[in-house]
Order: sequence, then C-alpha cells, then structure tokens
Amino acid sequence: MSAAPRPSEASPPGTAEAPSGTAEVAGAPSGSRTTVLGIETSCDETAAAVVDGGRLIRSSVVSSQVDLHARYGGVVPEIAGRAHVELVTPVVAEALAVAGLADVPQGMAAVAATCGPGLVGSLLVGISEAKALAMAWDVPFVGVNHLEAHLFASLLEAPGLGWPLVVLLVSGGHTLLVEMAAPGHYRLIGQTLDDAAGEAFDKVARYLGLGYPGGPAIDAAAGHGDPEAFDFPRALAGEGFDFSFSGLKTSVVRTVERRPDAETADVAASFQQAVVDVLVTKARRAVAAVGAAGLCLAGGVAANSLLRRRIAEVCAEDGVPAYLPSREMCTDNAAMVAAAGWWRLGHDGPSPMSLGADPNLFLPLSG
Repeated sequence: MSAAPRPSEASPPGTAEAPSGTAEVAGAPSGSRTTVLGIETSCDETAAAVVDGGRLIRSSVVSSQVDLHARYGGVVPEIAGRAHVELVTPVVAEALAVAGLADVPQGMAAVAATCGPGLVGSLLVGISEAKALAMAWDVPFVGVNHLEAHLFASLLEAPGLGWPLVVLLVSGGHTLLVEMAAPGHYRLIGQTLDDAAGEAFDKVARYLGLGYPGGPAIDAAAGHGDPEAFDFPRALAGEGFDFSFSGLKTSVVRTVERRPDAETADVAASFQQAVVDVLVTKARRAVAAVGAAGLCLAGGVAANSLLRRRIAEVCAEDGVPAYLPSREMCTDNAAMVAAAGWWRLGHDGPSPMSLGADPNLFLPLSG
C-alpha cells in the first residue's frame, strides 16, 4: 500500500460557477463538517482517501492487485472481489491514520464510494464498507460515478481552471471526449465504438508477450523502438470525434504474423504512435470546436509518456492550457471519489442506503 498525504491546494470543485448547485453540504453549518472519506473498489485497486472540502487531500492510500492478476494477463473478477474483501478495511484504516483521524472521526461530512461503472462484485465491497461506516458514524453515504470522479481529479490538482474544459478520459474500459462546462455539467463529444484505448494496449501487450498491465509495458518497450517502423491504421482520424481501436489491434496481429522477425520494440512504438495520433488529433479538434479554455487528461492511459508529451506540445502550439494530472491521479484512486462525493453531497444530497452497484453506469450528461 502506498500513502500520498501531500495536500493539494486546488480550488474547491463546487465553488466554480455552475448553472445550478453549490458545494455546500445541505443542512450542515458552514465549515462544521467538511471531511469526506472516499472508497474506490471498481476494478483491481483497493483505495481510500480523506479529502477536506473537496480539495485538500489529507491522505490517499492505494493497494494494487497487479501481482495477483499478472499471471492471468488481465483482471479476474472473482479474484479482484476476494482481494477487495481482505484489503478494504485495512486500507481505510491506513487512510484515516495517515489523515490523523480517530476511530470515530470528528468533522466527517460523508462517506463516498464508487457505485459504478466497474466489476459488480468489486463495487459491492466498497459500497458495503462505505454504508457500514456511514451508519456507524451517523453521516451521509454518497454513491459516486467512477467516470465523474476521474473528471474531478483535474480539479483536485489544478487551481483556477477556466470553463469550459475538454477532458480526454482514457482508461482500460473507456475512451471519452467530454465537454465539462462546470462540475456536474457534462456533454459527451465522442467515445469509442469498440475497444477502449487501454483495452487495446492490454491486448497488444499480451500478444507481444510484454506482460500485464499493458499500458506501462507498451510504453517501456516503445522507448527502445522506431515509431515509424510500421504504418498502422489511424481509424476515423479525420471523421468526427468517435474512436475505434479494434482494427488497429488486428493490424498489429496480422503484421507480426507476416513479419515474425519484426522487433517487438518497433511494433510497440508504432502501435503506441498510432493510438496517440488519433487521441491527440481528436482532442485538439474538440478543443477548437468547443472553444475550450483548456484540455485535461484523465484516466489510466493519461499516464502514457508519449500521450502526455504530445498533448503538451499541441496545446502549446494552439495557445491552450493543458492539464496533465500526476500519475497518482491518473490511475484509480479514492481522492477523486471523495472530491466528487463532496460536490454531489452539496448538489444532490445523500444517496439512499438502498443504492446498489451499477456495472454499466454512464457519465451523467446535461446536454
């Protein structure tokens, strides 16, 4: 487990000029209760974090299951769920201890947990833990959309972000272009029509024998290869804002079948180049179409070194601010869940205790 107690001094998410709602907790005196415990168990990371006022990270603890799943080349849902059951209580205890909170924390505004999307068995572990703590402490429970939480990761670390923003959310399960007019106000610009970018990274890495997780493995191998060695397809690069990576994955397989002597590093570098070209081209076009005040990366693939470099370059060329979150905020964590939960509590109030897990939950759109 790793703790990241360094505070983040970004502006409170809910204080942005939104069309409706504020970040204040309904029914609580101003400043009396500002602390949210966030819990994240949507996939293969067991995480807990303590965040004050939706902006100040007091602790962030993540226990990774990478070693458990590596032998299978991907996440095994049953193994993930069992691991969450074993880990969630000690991870929460560590997050509270790092934050300097007692067993019955004073000033706790709510306990927030990811309720979807994700693996249903994994989600239920975090939801159950959050509900139990909320009842024990007599505080509200808040269910958080995992995709919305990734959007709040940007707001945790970057003060003074202007509106609207374009967010490129790229992970193992999702590839989305979202216009964020303010917290809680989202418009879908584009999405993947088949494989998510992170899924394509995992599948290609597995095929090339590079191991799991595929994103870091491809990134590392590509550093030793020639990105121009193979001209892999850039599907839909000039068409709209949607993505497609299934054909690219197939092209890699066919190329290696024809060229079994091909250097793995060259294949990895050329594949990564093709993925990043499409992501950057469409994100750049979306920023221009929206007239966005900035471009944010989010999700696990946002940790990719080439994607980060290319986004920074094109934004500098276009005179548009780019926000590249820390790698800790790219991957699944509970600080972003706590931040989103703080805003949702003030905007919508507590979630009902009957709220269940929704593995297919989608980002709440406002137009």
